[in-house]
Amino acid sequence: MLSIPISQQMAIGIDIGGTNTVFGIVDHRGEIAYRGAISTKKHDNVNDYIDELYAAIMPALNQFGSDKLVRGIGIGAPNGNYYNGNIEYAPNLPWKGKIPLASLIQQKFNLPSALTNDANAAAVGEMTYGAAKGMKDFIMITLGTGVGSGIVVNGEMVYGHDGFAGELGHTIIIPGGRKHWSTGAEGSLETYASATGVMLTALELLKKYPDKPSILRHYEDNEIDSRLVYDCAIQGDDIARDTYTFTGEILGKALANFVMFSSPEAIILFGGLCKAGALIFQPAKRVMEENLLPIYKNKVQIIPSELKESDAAILGASALVWELK
Repeated sequence: MLSIPISQQMAIGIDIGGTNTVFGIVDHRGEIAYRGAISTKKHDNVNDYIDELYAAIMPALNQFGSDKLVRGIGIGAPNGNYYNGNIEYAPNLPWKGKIPLASLIQQKFNLPSALTNDANAAAVGEMTYGAAKGMKDFIMITLGTGVGSGIVVNGEMVYGHDGFAGELGHTIIIPGGRKHWSTGAEGSLETYASATGVMLTALELLKKYPDKPSILRHYEDNEIDSRLVYDCAIQGDDIARDTYTFTGEILGKALANFVMFSSPEAIILFGGLCKAGALIFQPAKRVMEENLLPIYKNKVQIIPSELKESDAAILGASALVWELK
């Protein structure tokens, strides 16, 4: 492997979602030479799933011929444990219990394989190809359907003793606050700073200020989602803009805690909510700084990811390959 120049080495990145699995063949610069997808939920038996994955990827690999070396396979998955390569009790996948996915894929493809959870994969991808290139201390926060996170300290991912460190979305930011729809925890960050959280905040503000005009009042409650709130905010709707201000302020309080925990150089935000730009970044930065001790103030950037959203999952997974020994 070492005798082949890195310019001729490729990595396979696989991201396993609850509905679909996307994959790509990636070079060392983060260019995706080939991409594809299969259904995740089609097969109840994980071996049948891996067989379909193999059938989908191998024809693409054969296109590259012997002049390119495929260095290995990186996999991002819910509840993926980097230490043992297992997916452990993932609630939204069809295979229950502990699934030794990395070893099963390694055996099938005869290639070194590594697995981690999707948010950690995003952080490794950012460090390898994106905004965190050259950084040794940063926190990646993914703001999407949920809130994921990856923590890098001294150039190394923080995995904890069991492989599951860094679930910052489930930290309690408002004790006794909103009840999480799946964990049952009250006041976790995910209940406020996710797409679902934005929707819930908008509905609460509409009820709290019944006399305040809003475009959102033209819709039924079940039609309101984070995308609609964003569209209304861009049009200057006060309730929608207040929703993002509130969301950013809650996020800022959480970020202050995270800064005082690991003193990162930067916090990188990724995901659908980041499309709101200054509507969420400005209140987050302001409230974070308000809640920091003086020794931490004005030291930490809050910056958007540089990874294209449609590519990030594949790139994050593929980045694991360059770390394989």
